[in-house]
Amino acid sequence: MRLLTFALVASLAPMVAVAQGAAKAAAGPITATEIDGDLRFLSSDLLEGRAPATRADKITTEYLADQLRSAGVEPGVNGSYFQMVPIDVVKADPASIKVNATGKSTMTLRSPDDVVVFAGSAVEKSSASGELVYVGYGASAPEYKWDDYKGMDLKGKILLVLVNDPPASAAEPKLFGGKAMTYYGRWTYKYEEAERRGAAGVLIVHTTEAASYPWHTVVGSWSGEQRMLPRDASSAPPLGMRGWITDSAATELLKQAGLDMATLRKDAESRDFKPVSTGINIDFSARNTVSHLSSANVIGVVRGHDSKLKNDYVAISAHWDHLGIGVPVNGDSIYNGAADNGSGVASVLAIARAAAKMPTTRRSLIFLFVTAEESGLLGSQYYGEHPTVPSASIVADLNLDVVTVLGRVRDLDVMGDSKSTLGPMLASMIRSQGMRLSPDAHPEAGHFYRSDHFSFAMVGIPSVSIGAGDDYVGKPKDFGEKANTDYNEHRYHQPADAYSPDFDLSGTAQISNIVLKFARTLANSPVTPTWNADAEFKAAREKSLKPLS
Repeated sequence: MRLLTFALVASLAPMVAVAQGAAKAAAGPITATEIDGDLRFLSSDLLEGRAPATRADKITTEYLADQLRSAGVEPGVNGSYFQMVPIDVVKADPASIKVNATGKSTMTLRSPDDVVVFAGSAVEKSSASGELVYVGYGASAPEYKWDDYKGMDLKGKILLVLVNDPPASAAEPKLFGGKAMTYYGRWTYKYEEAERRGAAGVLIVHTTEAASYPWHTVVGSWSGEQRMLPRDASSAPPLGMRGWITDSAATELLKQAGLDMATLRKDAESRDFKPVSTGINIDFSARNTVSHLSSANVIGVVRGHDSKLKNDYVAISAHWDHLGIGVPVNGDSIYNGAADNGSGVASVLAIARAAAKMPTTRRSLIFLFVTAEESGLLGSQYYGEHPTVPSASIVADLNLDVVTVLGRVRDLDVMGDSKSTLGPMLASMIRSQGMRLSPDAHPEAGHFYRSDHFSFAMVGIPSVSIGAGDDYVGKPKDFGEKANTDYNEHRYHQPADAYSPDFDLSGTAQISNIVLKFARTLANSPVTPTWNADAEFKAAREKSLKPLS
């Protein structure tokens, strides 16, 4: 019996060593209990889904500021913790939404069964009318020698566009990032490019595979209140309509006009693609309630001690907002956002508390709790355009958005790890702890462009978003992948993303301790992170670092 026990221990030794490595990575001042307290409050029904510019906004941001204050974290905005962010809130009267097709196709598009449509700007009456023109993927990318527009005048047109990028081919395996989505594939780019070309409106054709989320996520995300930053007077005229259309509705619409959706989709895979005038006219109208409100980014600082470096910063960020009260699902209309992103906010609060108690670093640490991420990264975009410290002085941004609530992991999923030296630096730090970085399991989903680190990258700051990989300690090999699929299908942007006493926050604490250590390492290092030569943000960084003449 004794020999059997020794044999069993010997056989388990490799597994135990790996588990101990993961446990070592979790070691640090941050505990699961601490995170649990904040997460319970942030995801409670009391906060009504943490929508920006609501009653819950004030409760949430005051709570965050009070937590920073009690921890000894300094205010980061001229003696205040609050950077006010102007936000226009637009809500369409559902009964007033009309989307009709005439001409070669006669069809009433139902909202939200066939389409989800919304205003392109803060106006009380939205309208858009024009011929529907199919523009493939709607990409104009000189670096790939790709132009879906071919010089066609699209002023006043309604554009029908595919989500995601043109696919790579065997001849060009790295076209548009290969399997990984580029910014050209994001819905935000589709709207921005259409606006630059003077279009009246846009309908993005949805498929679950191409968008990486199901239609009910589109409905939950865009059928309620829309939030946007006030438009600069120098900007191009806004779209009259932004929206999505189901693949089945688009297929039927085009079929009536003698066009085949499958053929058009295939045609769009070629550089030779040219826009297709459909002979279909689209008329959209809606009555909106418009409010000009404000929300807040909450900002705190732990000052560095080095006389030469204390005015440089390592940023740690998370968005505090979620979707508020929306379309009821199984009788529940509160979109609590426990994982997304109560988990990230609770983690950054814990990191800030720990950093305030530890010996100061050479550089300063700046903690950014940004608003309106779910509305299109508005809070982080505003911070990027109105930084409280020069963006050139922020050496890196470490973002947390949906931190695991399922236990400890042996690997990290780091969005942007291959775009800058931050990835190799983090990989080196955790290697001795028995951990590794894993490649993005779903690069086609374009996760890098879907959270706040992207806003910081846009102004040149080397940025990553750090989360759990799929290799969970003590769980089956396929546990992580199945859990992620289940979350995306049943909880992401749904009321079901609510707090559960079954959460295992040991992994949340593990990742928080890793980010704390990494932030402090960066803040003490004589080497600053840099973008890789082929990163699309390198030019913005070089511009921000260039001395004023």
